[in-house]
Amino acid sequence: MKAISASVTKGITVGTLLTCADNTGARVLKVIGVIGYKGVKRRYPKAGVGDVVVASVKKGTPEMKKKVVRAVVIRQRMPYRRADGTRIAFEDNAAVIVNEKGEPKGSEIKGPVAKEVGERFPKVVRIASIVV
Repeated sequence: MKAISASVTKGITVGTLLTCADNTGARVLKVIGVIGYKGVKRRYPKAGVGDVVVASVKKGTPEMKKKVVRAVVIRQRMPYRRADGTRIAFEDNAAVIVNEKGEPKGSEIKGPVAKEVGERFPKVVRIASIVV
């Protein structure tokens, strides 16, 4: 996975509830793992903006409920620092469901998407309405 320019503080751990910001039918996702995380024994895996997580669908349509999916974090509440020195934080924690290749399953994204996501996942940014 490509590195991102910002120094993203990891604000999402295992057990965090994320808003699903696309139109796949899922409403709330619960993080159950982080792809590519290598950490210390007994430390909770953590993720930030632009990271891929494994999540369980907690609320949504009956066919999406209880499914285990991959998702890309597009917003986080915890502030993180960009290369130009500014700090950015969003109102909520949100993710978009993707497939194994990193292509989004939905066709539109509700709300803003961090520009750091575009460096790793350009196809996610293409369907976004606002990039901050």
